[in-house]
Amino acid sequence: METRRLLWFMAFAFSLVLLVQYIELPYGYVISSLLSTGKAGVATADSFSANGTGDPVNQAVSGGPDASSASQNVTEVVVEKKKPEMSKRSSDAFGGDERVVERSSGDFLEMNLSNKSLDAETGSNQHKHELPMSSDTSARNSSVDSLQVADAVPPSIKDEDRAPLVSSPLCSPSNASSPVRERPSLTHSQLSTEVSNSAIRRAPKSSRFKGAPTVVVPISKMNDLLSQSHVSYHSMKARWPSKADDELLNAKRLIESADSVAKNPRVDVSIYRNFSAFARSYELMEKTLKIYIYSEGERPIFHEPELNGIYASEGWFMKQLQENKHFRTKNGDKAHLFYLPFSSHVLQEVLYVPDSHSRKNLVRYLSSYLKNITTTHRFWDRTNGADHFLVACHDWAPAETGRIMNNCIRALCNANAKGGFQFGKDISLPETYVRNATSPLKSLGGKPPSQRHILAFFAGKMHGYLRPILLDHWENKDPDMKISGKLQKGKDQMTYIQYMKNSKYCISAKGYEPYTPRVVEAIFYECVPVILSDNYIPPFFETLNWESFAVFILEKDIPNLKKILASIPEKRYVEMQQRVRLVQKHFLWHDKPVKFDVFHMILHSLWYTRVVNIGA
Repeated sequence: METRRLLWFMAFAFSLVLLVQYIELPYGYVISSLLSTGKAGVATADSFSANGTGDPVNQAVSGGPDASSASQNVTEVVVEKKKPEMSKRSSDAFGGDERVVERSSGDFLEMNLSNKSLDAETGSNQHKHELPMSSDTSARNSSVDSLQVADAVPPSIKDEDRAPLVSSPLCSPSNASSPVRERPSLTHSQLSTEVSNSAIRRAPKSSRFKGAPTVVVPISKMNDLLSQSHVSYHSMKARWPSKADDELLNAKRLIESADSVAKNPRVDVSIYRNFSAFARSYELMEKTLKIYIYSEGERPIFHEPELNGIYASEGWFMKQLQENKHFRTKNGDKAHLFYLPFSSHVLQEVLYVPDSHSRKNLVRYLSSYLKNITTTHRFWDRTNGADHFLVACHDWAPAETGRIMNNCIRALCNANAKGGFQFGKDISLPETYVRNATSPLKSLGGKPPSQRHILAFFAGKMHGYLRPILLDHWENKDPDMKISGKLQKGKDQMTYIQYMKNSKYCISAKGYEPYTPRVVEAIFYECVPVILSDNYIPPFFETLNWESFAVFILEKDIPNLKKILASIPEKRYVEMQQRVRLVQKHFLWHDKPVKFDVFHMILHSLWYTRVVNIGA
């Protein structure tokens, strides 16, 4: 009898275990769950909302159900050598988009990270600074803890551990013409946690991409949102005062009281939203602005700029700010802004595991970096990151930074009105395709209006859902509309650049994401940009009046494209083209920065955003 009861009890216990495993384990049945090394959750890039709360990957790192346990551990990133095809970039019609094969619009599977504790040597170096003028450190501690990231410094990269990875030329322009360098990958560090590639569930490749947005924000609505943000959005009040904040408040008063300028003999003021405010703000920026650059962060993700390709904006800015002696300060107490000097493109190249469809290790790496600077310095905690900024041009940057760097000023190429971009805080960064880092202004300019005989031009690969629609309506349908896929090289064939130099209107049709280098390319070749990308926020939106020199057409109006462009009076076109030439200086990279160039315009957008949002 006792034996029978024991057998019944064992059977019941085993059944209970099976039931719990069925509910809790990742794949829904016991055998696969026991054989697997990690639990996988699925999320799409479309799921993150304006405040970033919809991204399960970010939630897992910075506030999801498992974040509390994850934050107690450290992460070491171990990355396999990339497949050769992942390092290749496709040139879109000799001058268009270059994109990673795997898109942010695909499904991302979360990685299960195995964790171990920090060794004593690493942990002993992570001390906290006390808040000035107060013995109460609870506010500071809560700020650091609010990051909810692994309590560790970012993985270090030793020379002997660097695995070869083909990539575009790096660093100074002198390297641009040299043979392609190998990109190191992160393989080992002093951190004691490990992420094994076997822990990533490989997902099948999918041909699904983002479709048309369900909600469209036209340019007029964007103008309204920007105006409203100046009233509704204010950054967090600093936990303790600083002289830098007093200087910002004084600048804010001077900008708001600037004399109105309706006309200027040397400037077409219609190019700007408020020329008097811009002129005064720019002048004060040159006199006042000081930026602190964190020295923490391992190469090549940090401190190593890329100067070629479609992501070059983040690299050129990094290089020129690092070399700048006027705006840079080594004394954080005097800084108005703090720069997080990482490359979003190199982050993807080095850490993304091919076919994993997961960004989680990228987010975790950035989280560890933030934990490091917040435990080493006290600057972040004064404003909870509101006076910190990043400059990022990769597609994934909005999602990767949407939660862990949400309070920062984010200068993003992927500026999507329905993709987490915050008007009044975030900045639209121009995506500039630099073909030759030793001569970034090569081929600048184009023909005068009277010699531009092509009404509209577009050429490029069929990235995303929109371009096939554009070609369905206009490819080989009208001699005035030069609309095609990727141009084929031929003896008597015009090149991509020649078409831009000879066209009145250059169509910037979105690819996988709303942004495209064609917007800046059009300005570079003095062609009036036609922005065919719903919800795209154009660069320097808080400063420039884009409707004075560009045409915005909703995607639903593709069938009427020629009708819309042909209806623009010739006088109006000439006026817009002249303004394109005038605004061009704001989008040019020079070997050494010059006044009002793209480097200074990015600085001004950062400065102006911080000034406007500074609390009284």
